[in-house]
Amino acid sequence: MRLILADDSVLLREGLTRLLADAGHEVVAAVGDAPALLDAVERHRPDVAVIDVRMPPGHKDDGLRAALEIRERLPDVGVLVLSQYVEQHYAARLLAGATEGLGYLLKDRVSEVAEFLGSLERVRAGGTVLDPEVVRRLMARATRTDPLSTLSPRETEVLKLLAQGFVNAAVAERLHVSLSTVEKHVNAITDKLDLPRDPGYSRRVLAILRYLEG
Repeated sequence: MRLILADDSVLLREGLTRLLADAGHEVVAAVGDAPALLDAVERHRPDVAVIDVRMPPGHKDDGLRAALEIRERLPDVGVLVLSQYVEQHYAARLLAGATEGLGYLLKDRVSEVAEFLGSLERVRAGGTVLDPEVVRRLMARATRTDPLSTLSPRETEVLKLLAQGFVNAAVAERLHVSLSTVEKHVNAITDKLDLPRDPGYSRRVLAILRYLEG
């Protein structure tokens, strides 16, 4: 795939560029600040942009704001945000809109090369990828309030995996249950969360967002 890397660490950019090239991907641009990122995405239209949350010029949420702008202006470009720490507010802001082709991972996950490359593929394919630790922290906030607190431990576990971007079959494999059992859990989750049955909305995505908000 064609990728853009945005991080103010030259060592991380160079390391990721080599890693991705070895895996057969093309890094069309590697930049160190948010304005350069937006220019590069507009010029190259990559499959996925890998973006650090904290970047120049402000060294705060500049990368996140750039990611949100990319999502709005160029929704066909996948976005994988990297963060040094679990920043729950930033994750919630990123996930408040459409979640297709979107990921949020901790930087430590990059060292797990196969998992990181798999995450990029899922984002390019339109999936949603969330770091398990990010999901755990957000879940701890969300489950303190109803109606999420009404979910059973197994339903919560299923919803946690859905929030990481796994499809039903992958959830069934990880939990060692049948696909029909997972489907029953998903139906129970969406019913307990009292989500609308409007055909214009995905109850699955609404359940994930309800899980992450708060």
